[in-house]
Amino acid sequence: MPAMNHDGDVIHELTADHRDVDHTIEELDAAPPHDPVRKRLVDRLTTELVRLAVAEEQCVLPAVRERAPDGKELVDREMHDLGEIERILAELETHEASDADFDRLVAELEAAVVRQEHDDEDRLFVRLHEAFSAADLETMGDEVRRAMKYARTHPHLQTRDTPPEYDLLSGASIQFVDTIRALFHRRRRPAT
Repeated sequence: MPAMNHDGDVIHELTADHRDVDHTIEELDAAPPHDPVRKRLVDRLTTELVRLAVAEEQCVLPAVRERAPDGKELVDREMHDLGEIERILAELETHEASDADFDRLVAELEAAVVRQEHDDEDRLFVRLHEAFSAADLETMGDEVRRAMKYARTHPHLQTRDTPPEYDLLSGASIQFVDTIRALFHRRRRPAT
């Protein structure tokens, strides 16, 4: 299944990102047990999830917290869901595809991602439609795409050279991204 077109308003963008994540999960599920390709697919899934989490935390959740009637509760739930995904990703990082717990952790991750996507699509997207104009949603879509591109191509999200609009990340978000990046960096070092 090809990736969805990434343009349009924030709801279309996040939906496209969800479908990309779903496609990676389908590839992961299709790979044979214990095959090292499963670990590479988990790495790709981690990258997709980190980029998506950063973009949501930076461009969407602060606005929802401020403007949606139940924004605080909605954002708190999102942050809880993202924290659960982070926990599983960090644990998965310590396992190879051949490890006994790898498949259990992949199943936990997939279930957490599906829950988070359904919550987005059933609650968050509804609140976005209710609280924001079409022009606001288009602008947010552009911001999400920029944030995802930036998160993918820069070594750290909050540095002296970071544009001011990227200084909105919470400490938890920075820690999440830094944790995942540190894990990738450590794993990619040659063995000594």
